[in-house]
Amino acid sequence: MTAPAKSTAAEAVQALARQLNATADGALAYLRSVEPDAAADLDVLARRESDKPAIVIVGETKRGKSSLVNALIGAPGLSPVDVAVSTSAYLEMTHAPTPQARAWQPGHENPVEIGIEGLINWGTAGGRLPEGARPPRRIQIGYPSPLLEHLTLIDTPGTGGLDPNHAEVALAAAEQATALLFVVDASSPLSKPELDFLIQASKRVNLVMFALTKTDAYPGWRTILADDKAHLKTHAPRFGAAPWFPVSARLAETAAQMPAEVAAELAKEARIDELAKALKQVAGRRGLLDRANLLRAIRSEMVRRDLTLGEQMTSTDPDPADAAKAKEQRQQLAARKRTDSRQWSLALNTHVQRARVESTGGLRTALSELQEDYLGKMDKYKRNELEALPQSVDTALHAVSVKLSADMQRRFRQVGEEVLSHAFPPRELQHVLGRLNAQLGHALNTKPQRDAGTDNVMVALSAGGIAMMAGRGAMAGASALGAGAVIGGGLLLPVVGVGIGLAAGAFILYKRRVAGDRQQAKVWLREVIGESRAALTDEIAHRFTDLQYALTLALDDAIERRLKELDEHIGKIDQALATDKATRAKKKAALTAERDALRARVKQVDEVLAKTRGLAPSSGSAAVKPGAKAPATAPASGGTA
Repeated sequence: MTAPAKSTAAEAVQALARQLNATADGALAYLRSVEPDAAADLDVLARRESDKPAIVIVGETKRGKSSLVNALIGAPGLSPVDVAVSTSAYLEMTHAPTPQARAWQPGHENPVEIGIEGLINWGTAGGRLPEGARPPRRIQIGYPSPLLEHLTLIDTPGTGGLDPNHAEVALAAAEQATALLFVVDASSPLSKPELDFLIQASKRVNLVMFALTKTDAYPGWRTILADDKAHLKTHAPRFGAAPWFPVSARLAETAAQMPAEVAAELAKEARIDELAKALKQVAGRRGLLDRANLLRAIRSEMVRRDLTLGEQMTSTDPDPADAAKAKEQRQQLAARKRTDSRQWSLALNTHVQRARVESTGGLRTALSELQEDYLGKMDKYKRNELEALPQSVDTALHAVSVKLSADMQRRFRQVGEEVLSHAFPPRELQHVLGRLNAQLGHALNTKPQRDAGTDNVMVALSAGGIAMMAGRGAMAGASALGAGAVIGGGLLLPVVGVGIGLAAGAFILYKRRVAGDRQQAKVWLREVIGESRAALTDEIAHRFTDLQYALTLALDDAIERRLKELDEHIGKIDQALATDKATRAKKKAALTAERDALRARVKQVDEVLAKTRGLAPSSGSAAVKPGAKAPATAPASGGTA
């Protein structure tokens, strides 16, 4: 009985593989005829090869992703916990005979060997990088873990919290995934941002599994698990039958420190082994999963094509009133361009200068408060505290620069929104925003870059220009946000952070001058604060000058582009109205037929993808079981996984 059963299973797998290949080839051939650019991108995806299957771990911040990775590879504390909150890098866990780590910095082709001991410095914001080193974008960690012999684990930055760009890093990593492991915790049900990100991340990944962490900390985790499953079935049916694995990294870590008889029970309650076994099963089905991922990506492009056809069908039957409305908009915009250009320029200058003065004033207040706080504490310092003053001041200055960066980002966006409200009425903003952000980026990229260094002996300033089009809104275009999104942040103007700290000269001068002398320490502090104020004030002035320059160019270009778009829109409407009704009907019928054929293809793809659900590993035996006992409670020492 066993041999025929195995034979039947193998035949089913082969049949599924043939069906996946045939469906993908047919759908790609169709896309080449209608969307050649999209098809070319997918051809690259089809040819991509990697050494091992990659399981990409994604989720919001503070969900226990890094702790879960450490537990899976059997190395508690290896990956800095909450690294996702601190950096925009992702961690790639691979197999190696001995523990090792290396980091890739922006602008450098070759990695830097940092060693396992260097992870705390290179992988967290609180660490100290070597002088001149930039925060890495990718850190590869090698470890002799049995699980990593079968696959690669990628721990991505959290998708919420401090930096929205972390979502972009996670999405980029997800595109390389064989499967996604989406991590949520047992504190509360799935949130809407988590669900939105899940849908976005899985557009090119067919298999998604879920890990419910921190089951040791929340006795009611079974209720949360049931709520999460019900939420998915209602709002994202595709994931309704996805496997779930409730786990506790903290119990697994505790088990590793306990005697064998106690460790076995704790490890069973941790359920890490069940998840690791499921991941090995996924790795063994890599070939089929890669083809399924390709088909999933093709489906996403086909849905996008369906939307395009719908828009074309609408344009074949225009409303004459639309032409009159467009002509009125064009006439009003052209008139405003002639009469209001100087007013817009003055408004922009006024808003920029006001924001610059307010930002400089806030900086002055923050540094004055910092100086007074230290001067007050220094009278009470013991000798060892006085010796550690430079390190303490360096940390405090860094904190000030972080707050300054956030304040400048807010003020930049506010200036942009105020200027736009002067230039365009609400009904036209949705047409302008998408073009404007791209033009802002182009204006600053083509502007000669200022040297961001500083000649001060006491402080070191690290500063850049303005980075445009960050965040997921850039992918769809800001115009997708609609006119009402302007005040809510539709204008994307994130700032490359200003970083300031003590230069080597400050430490040298402190050692030479102070030597335990409190009065000399106070003189040194005032000099440091004074140079910091001068350096940051100068940087603020340059930043706002850059902003005014970019917005001036972008506004002029946005108005010209909008006039051109209106002209083209009016021309298409006039052309459609000039075409006889029979011709328009014939064109609409052709588009309808193409759309029906496309939807038939999508249905065929969905049927094949539905058959791939059997490739997913079954959920662990620890899924919701009525009457099951609560997990064992670990000793109180240590944080929650």
